[in-house]
Amino acid sequence: MGELVERVDERDEVLAVVERGEAIRHRWLHRISTIVCRDRAGRFFVHRRPDDDTRFPGQINWMLGGAVDVAESYEDAAARELAEELGVHARPRFLFKFLCEGVISPYWLGLHEVVVTEPVRPDPSEVGWHDWLTESELTDLVRHREFVPDAREAFDRYRALPAQPGAM
Repeated sequence: MGELVERVDERDEVLAVVERGEAIRHRWLHRISTIVCRDRAGRFFVHRRPDDDTRFPGQINWMLGGAVDVAESYEDAAARELAEELGVHARPRFLFKFLCEGVISPYWLGLHEVVVTEPVRPDPSEVGWHDWLTESELTDLVRHREFVPDAREAFDRYRALPAQPGAM
């Protein structure tokens, strides 16, 4: 059996537990949790997906993340994905979620942010290359065709957030 996810509706209410591949094939809504990593200087962690990855091979992304497991919160999934993909143990802060049409399939995208204060140890099966970029450098990169298409909308929504006291 493949990876199990919760099939959800337009209100993000659980309908059933299904295999993620089935959710994608049938274009059923499910949940994805993502993390935006920034360093103490405010730069963004940007990475290229491995060339042999099944989803968006060789493309560039500014978010880490993956499917939310059954009975898992967006926040718990973000912390788990951060540990799995970068070896960083921290509690990302939930920012927002939105219904993403998605290139492969539609889904609810929960976006989180974390300031990384420890060295990253990227998992080579998830990260083919990485660097820390300024917001200006990232803004230029987002419009390139090598950028993961679903990540563009998330970036635009992130940039539209009002500045929050004490936030980066």
